Amino acid sequence: MNERRKIKELQETTLPGRSKEIEEICGVAIPYEVDWDSLSDDLEGLTFLDNLSCHRLNMALRMICQDDLGKEAVREEVKKVKLGNVKTPAEMSMTFEKGVLEMKCAYALRTDGMFSDNQIREFLIKRL
Repeated sequence: MNERRKIKELQETTLPGRSKEIEEICGVAIPYEVDWDSLSDDLEGLTFLDNLSCHRLNMALRMICQDDLGKEAVREEVKKVKLGNVKTPAEMSMTFEKGVLEMKCAYALRTDGMFSDNQIREFLIKRL
């Protein structure tokens, strides 16, 4: 029950708010797609998804979008953000293909299972 409540909160409030924040940063709303099945039995992971991925990504985008060149690159290249949950740091991954940034993090491990905003920023800059 608690997991379903948290998923509903993330779907209806948190993720739309983060997408709107991205629009304020770069000029276009970028939607989030979450693999809810990977989080359905992980309340701890659900609790930290926003801070460990959405917040970190938005911090990285703020650095990239300091000027018009960065904003334009993000608007043209990044079309969607996909998030998934894994159990161990060894399973973590970050990919960027066909406009989709996909991050798989071990959310229940808190900061041990995330990519830092600097890692996300450097990863994106190399691909934009």
